[in-house]
Amino acid sequence: MSEATVRTSAYDDPHAVTLIGQVQAEYVQMYGGPDTAPVDPAEFAAPSGTFLVAYDPDDVPVAMGGWRRHDSADTSWASPAAEIKRMYVAPQARGRGLARLVLAELERTAAQDGIHWLLLETGSRQPAAIALYRSAGYADVPPFGHYAETELSVHLGKRLTSD
Repeated sequence: MSEATVRTSAYDDPHAVTLIGQVQAEYVQMYGGPDTAPVDPAEFAAPSGTFLVAYDPDDVPVAMGGWRRHDSADTSWASPAAEIKRMYVAPQARGRGLARLVLAELERTAAQDGIHWLLLETGSRQPAAIALYRSAGYADVPPFGHYAETELSVHLGKRLTSD
């Protein structure tokens, strides 16, 4: 979908909120409940992070993703690091390369802001997401964050810089 545009957005922008509601509904179906990781919308605003929404040619929001700085004791090996959250493509827009487009822009903006590692938690019941991340160079990393002790959680990371 080369006609898609990716724009910086506030995490609590109405378009983002609609897509967040959709992904949370999918989590309820897959896992029996929504993602309960604490999220503060301010974490996705500069200089702490960024949030993106992708729009189709009709200006309909169809995908999203964001990163927020994540420097803590359990990820000190990756500092400075950021965590990807809320990667999602609406069902009607899947298979068009939007997830890869959003992911590439998240990587670009994070590297531009001095982030050396992007980390993420996803679930084992999301094989398409895991395949996307692995094909983009993400590999297993030590468990971290809210879901560090969760059996269904998959922890991945990618080094963005060679320093």
